[in-house]
Amino acid sequence: MNQLPDHPGDPDLGRLASVNLNLLVPLLALLEEQSVTRAAARVGITQPAMSHALGRMRRLLGDELVTRQGSGLVLTPRARELIGPLRDVLRRTSRVVDFPGFDPSRDSRTITVAMTTSTAFVLGPRLARLIAERAPKSTLRIRNFVEPQPSDFTDEGVDVVLVSEAFSSPYPRERLYENRWVVVAHPDSDPDASALELLASLPHVTYDARNRVAPYAAMDAHGLDYRIGQLISDFLLVPHLVAKGGGVAVHTYLVATVMSERVPLRIEEFPLPVAPLGIDMVWNPRLADAEFIGWLREILVEASAFGSPA
Repeated sequence: MNQLPDHPGDPDLGRLASVNLNLLVPLLALLEEQSVTRAAARVGITQPAMSHALGRMRRLLGDELVTRQGSGLVLTPRARELIGPLRDVLRRTSRVVDFPGFDPSRDSRTITVAMTTSTAFVLGPRLARLIAERAPKSTLRIRNFVEPQPSDFTDEGVDVVLVSEAFSSPYPRERLYENRWVVVAHPDSDPDASALELLASLPHVTYDARNRVAPYAAMDAHGLDYRIGQLISDFLLVPHLVAKGGGVAVHTYLVATVMSERVPLRIEEFPLPVAPLGIDMVWNPRLADAEFIGWLREILVEASAFGSPA
């Protein structure tokens, strides 16, 4: 008679037998949502039940996990450390029990896409329409940043970060779309002036970045004499300030054309050779749901097909 092989004892497994592992799902929801109400709705339990689960996990882990600050909740350092391991173990568990594959028509997850305000201005409405049509029970969360920090790629349940090639990424990236450079000016600027003359004669409204954007390197190489009139840390506001306050700026074509639907804006092609600005997808390295990644990638590609309506 065959005997089962001996396995060394694992004291951690014995201790796990005394832990209600059902608490892990609401805990992850709470840490990602940072709201008892939203987390309860996400996992389908009542708000008092979510508060009760939080109390039990606090006692188990010996940490407050979340603290109230104003009208919201703030994660403790220990709670931030838990998000990645919790997400990983729950996804591995779902594969062990062989849950059905991702079904966008039935899935009620929160889909989190992080991006700059400029990218959200252009892509956000198209992305929202497609997800509402294809995954009607899901929630789209758009997280904005001015310049991505390393934590933006993994924290708070982010699925994918859309980042321009001007910013570095600690993880692999793949190109989503490219956006060519244009010159934007106040509509009352000299109609006979060329784009190059506008850049040389009018004060520039410029994105206040640590590294200059590529068109300025091209202007410097060309020997163009220009003057910076304003610096602003949010790239999206640059064409709005030009349209309302005057001057000239270098911006991307897609943002400029969408902005021109809201404020009067003169748009000219950038007059010097310069490569377009690439926007890349960086997937959360802790996201293990291959079916969902493939589906969301297709949605993003469709949303960024700017030559055709979304």
